[in-house]
Amino acid sequence: MASPALLPVSGSSSELCGTGNISFSNSCGVDFDVGTSSEVVSQYKKRRLPQKTDFQSCEVLRDIEVILPNLRSADYYMKPCLKELAARELADPGYCSRVLDFTIGRVGYGSVRYLGETDIRQLDLDDIVKFHRHEVVVYENENAKPVVGQGLNKAAEVTLVLQVRSLGFEEGKLEVIGDKLRISAEKQGAHFISFDPANGEWKFLVHHFSRFGLSDDDEEDIVMDDATAAQNPVGVNGGEIPDIDEEHMGPNGVLLSHSLPAHLGLDPVRMREMKMLMFPDEEEEAEDFKEILTCQKPSIGKEYIRPLHSAQRMSHRSSPPVARKTPLALLEYNHGSFDSNSPGAILMVPQNKGMSLKPIKPEGSGFKLDLKQETPVTGSHSRNIVDAGLFMGRSFRVGWGPNGILVHTGTPVGSNNSQRVLSSVINLEKVAIDKVVRDENNKVREELIGFAFDSPLNLHNEINHETKEVEVGSFKLRLQKLVSDRLMLPEICRKYGDILERKLDVPGLTSSTRVVLSHQVMIWELIKVLFSNRANGSKSKSLGADNEEDMMQDMKEASSDVDLEALPLIRRAEFSLWLQETVCPHVQDTISSLNESNYLEHVFLLLTGRQLDAAVELAASKGDVRLACLLSQAGGSMVNRADVLRQLDLWRINRLDFSFIEKDRLRLYELLSGNIHGALHDVNVDWKRFLGLLMWYQLPPNTSLPVVFHAYQHLVDDGKAPYPVPVYIDEGPVDEVIKWGTEERFDFSYYLMLLHASEEGEFGDLKTMFTALCSTNDPLDYHMIWHQRAVLEAIGAITSNDLHVLDMGLVSQLLCLGKCHWAIYVILHMPYREDFPYLHVNLIREILFQYCELWSSEESQGQFIENLGVPVAWLHEAMAVYFSYCGDFSKALEHFLQCAHWQKAHTIFITSVAHKLFLAAKHSEIWRLATSMEDHKSEIENWDLGAGIYISFYLLRSSLQEDNNTMSELDSFESKNAVCREFLGRLNESLAVLGGRFQVDARVAYSKMAEEICGLLLSDIEGSTCDGQLSCFDTVFSAPIPEDLRSSYLQGAVSVFTCFLSEVAT
Repeated sequence: MASPALLPVSGSSSELCGTGNISFSNSCGVDFDVGTSSEVVSQYKKRRLPQKTDFQSCEVLRDIEVILPNLRSADYYMKPCLKELAARELADPGYCSRVLDFTIGRVGYGSVRYLGETDIRQLDLDDIVKFHRHEVVVYENENAKPVVGQGLNKAAEVTLVLQVRSLGFEEGKLEVIGDKLRISAEKQGAHFISFDPANGEWKFLVHHFSRFGLSDDDEEDIVMDDATAAQNPVGVNGGEIPDIDEEHMGPNGVLLSHSLPAHLGLDPVRMREMKMLMFPDEEEEAEDFKEILTCQKPSIGKEYIRPLHSAQRMSHRSSPPVARKTPLALLEYNHGSFDSNSPGAILMVPQNKGMSLKPIKPEGSGFKLDLKQETPVTGSHSRNIVDAGLFMGRSFRVGWGPNGILVHTGTPVGSNNSQRVLSSVINLEKVAIDKVVRDENNKVREELIGFAFDSPLNLHNEINHETKEVEVGSFKLRLQKLVSDRLMLPEICRKYGDILERKLDVPGLTSSTRVVLSHQVMIWELIKVLFSNRANGSKSKSLGADNEEDMMQDMKEASSDVDLEALPLIRRAEFSLWLQETVCPHVQDTISSLNESNYLEHVFLLLTGRQLDAAVELAASKGDVRLACLLSQAGGSMVNRADVLRQLDLWRINRLDFSFIEKDRLRLYELLSGNIHGALHDVNVDWKRFLGLLMWYQLPPNTSLPVVFHAYQHLVDDGKAPYPVPVYIDEGPVDEVIKWGTEERFDFSYYLMLLHASEEGEFGDLKTMFTALCSTNDPLDYHMIWHQRAVLEAIGAITSNDLHVLDMGLVSQLLCLGKCHWAIYVILHMPYREDFPYLHVNLIREILFQYCELWSSEESQGQFIENLGVPVAWLHEAMAVYFSYCGDFSKALEHFLQCAHWQKAHTIFITSVAHKLFLAAKHSEIWRLATSMEDHKSEIENWDLGAGIYISFYLLRSSLQEDNNTMSELDSFESKNAVCREFLGRLNESLAVLGGRFQVDARVAYSKMAEEICGLLLSDIEGSTCDGQLSCFDTVFSAPIPEDLRSSYLQGAVSVFTCFLSEVAT
């Protein structure tokens, strides 16, 4: 009954009490092992306990086994070790609840020494304490962490082993590293103790635990030794993959940006230049620690810059990662403020306050992609390993580009290759969003774009709308909604149908496209049939020759006023005609493949399409007059059906041998009797013809449409009727294989029938109804069902505010084709929701910013967007950001002024525009721009040191050039000198504050201004006192002027002073 429990002792050397197992038996007749060493204390050495020993001793041993902590990881250790803990607990019961200075560590990573007495009973140390590179995590699961002071969540001294190079460090550099470690500890609430560069041990005191160590930024601040970390064997590292990104030095000492180019035989210097163009912010960060980075000797071959973040390492972090100064996504929203004075809700990259606006990358550099690639996959750009090196250097995974461009490092879409793909290979593919406008040769056709998008949206725009104003900050948006009534519905449906029929006339369409388009025409007809109202006094159109249609014709001739009780029957007759027209092509295709000798099968197929005239004529032409008479009454009164059914029953009762009657004739008799399941035995028909058979031959002729639809739905639920699959599956053919599940969705036309049947109740399938695959085989094509949803909402047939997937699907299609104005039009028709008040704003601004080049280059689009009520300031802001990105700062400045973003306008003015205009002598333009911002100078930071400098310069220059009596404040030489001194002082202050953001030309412009003011000041010193002249020279010497000019002024000052000494001497 012995079941020994093995408790592994962690450690890597005998100095840590060795490694071994302590085995206690749970029976008094088994061995009691303590350690594996041959030398143990005599009272604890291996011995046999007799069977009749006292059971109290057995209980003590079992209690010790239970309370000892667990530590199974091979490279972890603790002090006291497990063997010593067991021995002391046996000698002194309760020792594990008060272990003094308990220590746990990991070889090569560090240790934690808990101060005072610590209760370590029954602790799973493997789960609680985890060491990683330059960090320790205690109680990673916050829910399992005890209160401060209990367990291992208490004060402790932490020692972390940092992989820091000691070669070449000077004392000053070590102090810098020590200061950075001190700051890092204080930021985490710890107390810095020491840092020993000899062994890399960083010690600090913590009061409680979560995660402590170096963040990513801290690791970049301090030079880490990659070689040391990489040499750790996998066994010592606990099986983890070292998260090190090795960086290389080239033969000429140039730092390489990634190790991949060297392996590929590429130019590493060029790779680094490309990285700098893509990620300029990283270079700025690196400059902050340039001194530390350059302290290494040139002979060192590897230098740590930044480790790759493995998923395993990130999973061990309980605290959020430290924010980095990397570029954000293209669009960044600020929901709290949308007024004109806001810095903007959407930014290309985060603009750091006080940082210069760097010029855009040179023309022709970087990567350019032709967006008119073939779909769905752009093969010429796929599997590019060179770009993959750059992407993986930034932990790149997946990204979306414009117009459905997808860049990722996974398996290509549609690939059947089960082999694992390399993470260093990227795939560039394009989602076929624009498939609806492509012909059979996969070429985009302009006429298809017009018929699919422009014409329907123009028609939608012509219908009546109601508007709702929504306030967004200081702006207002006009949301729109289509409004109509059911009397106008037939005309609306007719116009949409005309557009589709004109599209059908375009040559070169695929067969599946023609099937879907024909179906869409019938959908609009069905909407008209099911949801339109008939105005009193209107005349009904003759719809056919069967009983229901004859009834409509009689009503039309009898009276212009329709009885309200007859309206359901009229609607049924109209639906019957629609169903006949819908199934007619299918019936004719099937008949054309039949053998002409079997006319009975031919007749049956005609009946499935309700083509009674043709069926009667065919039977009569074959001499089967009796059958023709029966067919003429098919679907008529229930009396006729009962007679046929009774005749069949009598034949069965009398045991008539049916083998003497043709099988197809019996099938016709079963159908005429209303037994459609008996008639369809061994025959498959599509769901529309089955619905027709149910309505025409089984249900009474006065059955309303809701009853018909519910009856069919019950049969579908019971598995006795064909499933109403979408048209591209029902009629085909489709160009691509589509995975289809019978429980997923119905055909869109059947959803319309269910909607009509539940008009007085609640219809809960709207989201499924308005998915693309319910009406087309293109899962990304929403262009027509969006219009159908809008029309149904306008007449009150449906109400919804959660079909945003439908709206955004159409928006994506429009943006893919460059129809930005129509995309914004669709967004403005999205219903307003209180829980997402900024939805419309964010979407519109995103389109304006991301597609600025498209809509701004077409005047008609920009004007259309303005007419929609989109604030003009948003358009100017988008164009300002776009021109800033393109490097056209003059245009960016104009647009920032138009959208009243004064701070951004001022920044661009002083860093990129003003100095160029000044050097080009375009002073009037500078005056116009500067004075346009002057009224808002209270909102602009450093106005007096920026644009205010130029205004002061022109005013001062004008004053100095004019006569003294024109300016009262410059009525004396001293006052002129004082004003010039004040202006030159502002120039110096501006250079001190903003000089880091200035380009060289800006400094030249400042020098030119100072030179001109100095020249005007010194030109009028003749006749003044020597002290006055020397005071002017003193003013001039403080100006930011070239040294040669300063030397010239110094000579003049020496000359004046020499004359002064001569006068004194004489």
